[in-house]
Amino acid sequence: MKLYHGSNQDIEAIDLDRGLQYKDFGKGFYLTPNRDTAIRMAQKKTRLFGGQATLLTYELDDNYISSGLNVKKFPEQATVEWFLFVDANRDRNHPLPVHDYDIVIGPIADDGVVLQLTNYREGIYSPEQAAVLLQDKYLDQQYFFGTMQALKYLIKTNVEYL
Repeated sequence: MKLYHGSNQDIEAIDLDRGLQYKDFGKGFYLTPNRDTAIRMAQKKTRLFGGQATLLTYELDDNYISSGLNVKKFPEQATVEWFLFVDANRDRNHPLPVHDYDIVIGPIADDGVVLQLTNYREGIYSPEQAAVLLQDKYLDQQYFFGTMQALKYLIKTNVEYL
């Protein structure tokens, strides 16, 4: 399976320590199966930090499925479980790490999701109400790699400067 990572530079070797805390699935390396989503991420990173918009293509070895890795796969649409998982990972008052998964697969929390997270934290909506409000919204998918063991199943196949 092809996965893409949008950056402002080529990445010779993935360094999990460079990942940011308080992201959707925690501190790790994120990819998407959607090329256009990765391109938008590359352009955004370049606007914020400089550099050159770069699309990195990886092949995910299907053997990861039977590898014994601890993998969590959420449905493609918003669910209460996914919503609370993202909330816990983004909560700066929650002890980290939130989970011990090697790989997490699920929707990307875009601006609409962030709005509902805010509404939930302010007591406007319950997690169930927020998830229902997000049901009809297509959310791009992401793959989170949180351990060196998981990264062994990723092979970089291409670097494209945009």
